[in-house]
Amino acid sequence: MLTIATDIDALARFGRALADPIRCRVLLALRDAPAHPADLAEALGISRTRLSNHLACLRDCGLVVAVPVGRRVRYELADARLGHALDDLRSAVLAVEADTTCADAEEKGCC
Repeated sequence: MLTIATDIDALARFGRALADPIRCRVLLALRDAPAHPADLAEALGISRTRLSNHLACLRDCGLVVAVPVGRRVRYELADARLGHALDDLRSAVLAVEADTTCADAEEKGCC
């Protein structure tokens, strides 16, 4: 039973991270390359304070890590597999979105 609880917790943390568009953008940016907060804030067009709050959430979720580099801190994905997971999840969602095999989709408002 412990495994199921752990699996659910891991998925819930991932879902919490993806629940905000800015956190999604941060994860996608870090998928491409590690970055310093100032560079991330500029690239995303948000304030450093706002970015800091999102980075804290992503750290708490265990998805990103802060790596000291001299007097600065660089952020990166906690595991390279997270980048692959983001790609796979995005591809799966887009594939399902494009699938129109459900005959009742328009009537039921699903699919």
